[in-house]
Amino acid sequence: MKKTAIFYSFKSVKTRQQVKRLVKAWGNDAIEEIDVDTTSGDVFKQFDQYILAVSTWFDGELPNYWDELIPDLEDLSFKGKRFAIFGGGNQIDYPENFVDGIGLLADFFESRQAKIAGFTSAEGYQFESSKALRGNMFCGLALDIENQAALTHERIDKWVEQIKEEFQKK
Repeated sequence: MKKTAIFYSFKSVKTRQQVKRLVKAWGNDAIEEIDVDTTSGDVFKQFDQYILAVSTWFDGELPNYWDELIPDLEDLSFKGKRFAIFGGGNQIDYPENFVDGIGLLADFFESRQAKIAGFTSAEGYQFESSKALRGNMFCGLALDIENQAALTHERIDKWVEQIKEEFQKK
């Protein structure tokens, strides 16, 4: 059985709320929660499937906890591993870099031969640009709990079903 983990900062209140919803939607299948603030590349090696939660800071940057972990992952290969990424952003106040963190992590893991799962439509969002865009799709799940909170639970539930299916594919 493939081992699945969700990596996020336990200190991030909004992300933690979204993760709790995701874990609930995941159901009875085992998913391990890992704190990005205290993990290492050795922990990453223990899993086959990954869900990553990332917000976007400042002008389209990764949060410090991801920035500090990335160097520990640079020499690892993730060939044959599947990653699904979701993150929060604010399309009204930060339209020029909406959910850039998703795209930054996707780029990093793709460069290490990972397969990104869980692409979602950019339809229904209003923003200027995003590093998470691949054509008209986000390379993960974009959440805007500041401006579209009412859509969050439905988006998470639908995305979980999608990535569970994609994780089963070879």
